[in-house]
Amino acid sequence: MAPVETVGIWGEPTSTLDWCERNYVQTFYIAEFWNTVSNVFMIFPPAFGIWFALKDGLERRFIMAFLGLLVVGVGSWFFHMTLLYEMQLFDELPMIYGTCVFLYCLLESNSPEKSHNYPLGTFLCLYAAITTFCYLLIINPLFHQAAYGTLVTGLLLRMIYCVKYEGFSKSLFLFSTLIYGTGFIIWNIDNIFCPNVRSLRDTLPVYVAPVTQLHAWWHVFAGLGTQANIAFGIALRYKFLKRKCIIWSHGKVIPFVRVCPSEHAE
Repeated sequence: MAPVETVGIWGEPTSTLDWCERNYVQTFYIAEFWNTVSNVFMIFPPAFGIWFALKDGLERRFIMAFLGLLVVGVGSWFFHMTLLYEMQLFDELPMIYGTCVFLYCLLESNSPEKSHNYPLGTFLCLYAAITTFCYLLIINPLFHQAAYGTLVTGLLLRMIYCVKYEGFSKSLFLFSTLIYGTGFIIWNIDNIFCPNVRSLRDTLPVYVAPVTQLHAWWHVFAGLGTQANIAFGIALRYKFLKRKCIIWSHGKVIPFVRVCPSEHAE
């Protein structure tokens, strides 16, 4: 990971990770400026998603899904702003909790209306609790990444099943997978080739150099990909409940699903 060059208002970093963006370059008050502000893509879209979900009367699970993404965005904001260990947990642990909610939504897409799968919910809660307990003891980001990756793999497999065997929305699946997958590739490039990325950044004009902040781009792609994943889950669920869904995107980038009242269902 990248070394610390400057100490700002938050003091010496205590987090177990320090990313490739140089610290306190843009301002004394934010450790990693671009990695911080890029989290707006994980804050504002799910906030609008919550608003639409409440307005359309969606099941509480989808409100919780959007809330989970929003909390991850806020946690990531504070983590990159401070590089403190407590804020790192505020970022990383909600990633586990939110993805458990996403997985529950997808796995329960064909359940009766207003039903609850208590065994599945209990299993996912136990997974989240055990992961939290072990991570607090192990304090190794690789453990968190493995636990999170397991959940994401479960999401991907469920989406593939729904597209292949239930003939559901290939476009949303492709958008979510390609966007999130692109972000994951960028995240790895930033981690593995940090010295090369920094060298390139140092040769670029100051107004172009931010484009090379690859971890910030990961936030953008991960936020949009996760937003599309939740939209996929909503459309899948309400197709089963025979409610008409309108899938649209703001600026052809941020996907949303609006669910029509039941009396308008086709």
